[in-house]
Amino acid sequence: MPFLEHLDELRGVLLQSAAVVALFACGGWFLSTAALDLLIRPVGTLVFLGPTEAFTLRLKIALLLGFLASLPFVLYKAWSFIAPGLFERERRLVVLVVGASTVLFLAGAGFGLFVLVPIAVGFLLGFGTESLRPMIAAGNYFAFVTKLLLAFGVVFQLPLAVTLLTHVGLLQPEWLLRKWRYALVVIAAVSAVLTPPDVASQILMGVPVLALYFLSILVSFAVRKKRREEKERDREREEDEGGEEGEEEGDEEIEEDTERVRRREDPE
Repeated sequence: MPFLEHLDELRGVLLQSAAVVALFACGGWFLSTAALDLLIRPVGTLVFLGPTEAFTLRLKIALLLGFLASLPFVLYKAWSFIAPGLFERERRLVVLVVGASTVLFLAGAGFGLFVLVPIAVGFLLGFGTESLRPMIAAGNYFAFVTKLLLAFGVVFQLPLAVTLLTHVGLLQPEWLLRKWRYALVVIAAVSAVLTPPDVASQILMGVPVLALYFLSILVSFAVRKKRREEKERDREREEDEGGEEGEEEGDEEIEEDTERVRRREDPE
């Protein structure tokens, strides 16, 4: 297919995906109030500081709900665009990776929403006093929660990334185990960048990520073991095929020798 036709097909995929997201976002508008109540449950009430802030916040929530609801369609259209250029094995790998990545992202976001956000908000609001009372703006709170959920969704991809790198031979579990102290420093730095500037959020993010790191080491050991077993089976299969070919060649040589002896004994 010519390059311009590929671009035209890609444009069609993007337009169709955007239209479906917008359609589901219209339905998400009617659920935005319930979703907003779920988000603000840890703080109780919020305030909005501008005439358009409440409307803008509900619109953002509706778009987010629309994107999540249309995600299967978006993934299907993306798959239909790239699948024709892949081999059968590559197609299976892409399906597994995308499926696992989606599940891990949703698990991370869910962990952040139902575990981290209530703990972090309760901890931070605990610094208030009788003369220092919280009055949280809706826009600021939504940005705070969204950043945490996206951060956890991303860092929960760690086991998948380690699995892929181990499968292609770029990572070894022993190396990950030896470098855990350096990993601790990197995790602390990443937590500081991806979370709000408070120690509580950074700790609440760093501890699960460190647990994911050690879980990734176990996954890496399992993947390498399976990879070695597959190589061993392939080697045995090749040896068996080579042995059968050798036996066939030996039989042919015996037949040729027998034919030569017969011709010598019976020259006519």
